Amino acid sequence: MSRAYFKLQELDWKFDLLKSKHHILELGAAPGGWVRYIEDKLSGHENLYIAVDPSPVKSSGLAKIIRGKSNEPRVSQEIGRILGSKKLDLVLSDMAPKISGVRVVDDSASLELAEEALNIAFKYLAPGGSMVAKLFQGSEAQSFTEEAKKFFFKTVLFKPSASRSESREIFVVADGFKAGR
Repeated sequence: MSRAYFKLQELDWKFDLLKSKHHILELGAAPGGWVRYIEDKLSGHENLYIAVDPSPVKSSGLAKIIRGKSNEPRVSQEIGRILGSKKLDLVLSDMAPKISGVRVVDDSASLELAEEALNIAFKYLAPGGSMVAKLFQGSEAQSFTEEAKKFFFKTVLFKPSASRSESREIFVVADGFKAGR
């Protein structure tokens, strides 16, 4: 199993993210570490699970895979078609930018992806729903967390122990979506 699998497992254990009969959207699903954890945990629990990525995603069949970038209109239309009148309970984003090696550029690109996940949450997340988004540690993560606090009742930064110690990745965990932004 991948390190990603154990990161999501730890996030789930700490914040009780994945529940039966929930509607879940994962952004940045390739190659499939989080998909595997979600499918292992929720198989047979009547969940709606959508996984989005431009690269191929490994799935046992529970996930409805959409190939494309989350900011493409075609992808948004497909998410809407799959959901119909339903809303999401959880938006997960493990999206990460291609690393340039220039910290300020990488931080900015990471922030853009987290903002993309937040915009998708605005569109599809049910009142009271949750969101998890990957960011790089630094001022961008702090500013994003402050922004997310306006739209969620509880927002925290968390670094899973499964993350490499030298990794700057961190996750914003936001719970209690305040609909009607």
